[in-house]
Amino acid sequence: MRNKTILITGANSGLGRVSAETLADKGAEVLLVCRTKKKADATRDQISAKTGNSNLHAYSADLSAMSDVRSLAEKILRNHPRLDVLLNNAGVLLGDRFDTVDGYETTFATNHLAYFLLTRLLIDRLKESAPARIINVSSMVHAWGSIDFDDLFMKKNYRSLQAYYQSKLANVMFTYALARRLQGTRVTVNCLHPGVVDTRFGREGSLLYKVSKAIVRPFFYINAERGAQTQIHLTESADIEELTGRYFVKKRAVKSAKSSYRVEDQERLWKLSEALCDLPHWQNP
Repeated sequence: MRNKTILITGANSGLGRVSAETLADKGAEVLLVCRTKKKADATRDQISAKTGNSNLHAYSADLSAMSDVRSLAEKILRNHPRLDVLLNNAGVLLGDRFDTVDGYETTFATNHLAYFLLTRLLIDRLKESAPARIINVSSMVHAWGSIDFDDLFMKKNYRSLQAYYQSKLANVMFTYALARRLQGTRVTVNCLHPGVVDTRFGREGSLLYKVSKAIVRPFFYINAERGAQTQIHLTESADIEELTGRYFVKKRAVKSAKSSYRVEDQERLWKLSEALCDLPHWQNP
């Protein structure tokens, strides 16, 4: 991974932290995005001390805020002339409904709109650096979700888990819609389910989620080191260099939920996301 520049969101803990340490240890230049400057600086210093890699860069952003995502992209473009991999890893699962500074529901804003906006803002740099890769961390629970186009922000009937499922389905649909638009650019985009991973993720989830997790943890959960293997594989493996628009589980491309393949819904979500992010329309080829 030497001479590769990799941006990882949510790099201070869980899957993002394991991915960052692994790739830094292999010599990559890693751009670490964390929610606060304190966390970002500490993560950079700790990973550098552990791996001996000093080519690490700390960035902070509240990814639920569109202005923070834009500011982050501006700094990346100003400071880094190339970008080989964008790993959209950060995410939240909340117990209650909260609006962001933009007036958007926080789960959808963080888990989908941040992926969408950051990718769009960095896409030209990725094309310039091609061959390049975009990796979106989704989940198998996308299969339990649906996109409520009439109430994306669940103002009428908020359910925390359904909000999460919807955002993870949006990750998969975004991946497929983007893959069509990137044909011929030598920039690939894939998404993945990391496994049922035992991290601090979901610590702000509902009581039901916390109780359920405590019960099933000994039987189904895997540690972050195992959970991160698929996204690390997608970052570095030569075997998937030309594969795009796929959904991966345990390092293998598999079928995602039937609902994720509806092109009409993908394009409807794409246009809505552009409007919410105040972006010009990128036509489906």
